[in-house]
Amino acid sequence: MASSKEYLNFILEQLSGLEEITYKPMMGEFIIYYRGKIVGGIYDDRLLVKPVKSAISYMPTAPYELPYEGAKGMLLVDEVDNKDFLAGLFNAMYSELPTPKPKKKNNSLNP
Repeated sequence: MASSKEYLNFILEQLSGLEEITYKPMMGEFIIYYRGKIVGGIYDDRLLVKPVKSAISYMPTAPYELPYEGAKGMLLVDEVDNKDFLAGLFNAMYSELPTPKPKKKNNSLNP
């Protein structure tokens, strides 16, 4: 089941206190970025985040769920109605998230 645009908009509104929240549609779901780093995503109308140490500490009882078949488990965020909780979670996670690799330029004219 794909995620709805309505749920995406709800989550984006809940994250509106943070700067540089962006998303990218991916096969019916949405990858969520915070200041250029992937924090998690919206899968089947669920907000899932990467299970970095700070997220596990911030949400010690959060269950692991699969975003899709064959994927690694991610943490389910239950408190999506709490803007302060979400902002604190994303800020706690930021320093542990990997920096994205630079995109390779596709220059097919030069061998």
